[in-house]
Amino acid sequence: MKIGDYFNSLDIIPSLVSATKDEVLKELAAKLVARHSAIDREEVLRLLLERELLGSTGIGGGIAIPHAKLRIGGDPLVVFGRSTKGIIYDALDGKPVTLFFLLIADENSFDLYLKLLARISRLLKDRTLRSRLLEASGAAALYDIIQEQDARF
Repeated sequence: MKIGDYFNSLDIIPSLVSATKDEVLKELAAKLVARHSAIDREEVLRLLLERELLGSTGIGGGIAIPHAKLRIGGDPLVVFGRSTKGIIYDALDGKPVTLFFLLIADENSFDLYLKLLARISRLLKDRTLRSRLLEASGAAALYDIIQEQDARF
């Protein structure tokens, strides 16, 4: 299982415009719905906000992995977003977040959901990868970097 099996360069926002946690969740959800029109944006947003109430999905090191389970009846959906300025996100380390992976999985695919969360987290622990992602020029370059790193695992 590779992260790239569940998204492509069209699922990437190379320059998030959001300035707050709520705004970035809205922006990521909007991208998801733009690519998968059968999904209800408001429901996705509600689930993401509910998940954040349980504890921040900002895991530190400039990374956040907002995620939720929803009845989508298919494969998980992934959106990647990058903020060059950083967004205050209540991350565990208290620092701004620059790299976001949004993961939405079907409510019945618990194992795959957990495996993807773990894979994304493991992938982004690499500081060199994070630096490369922050320096990349656009969606295609970001996607290529993620795919390259994902292939190493």
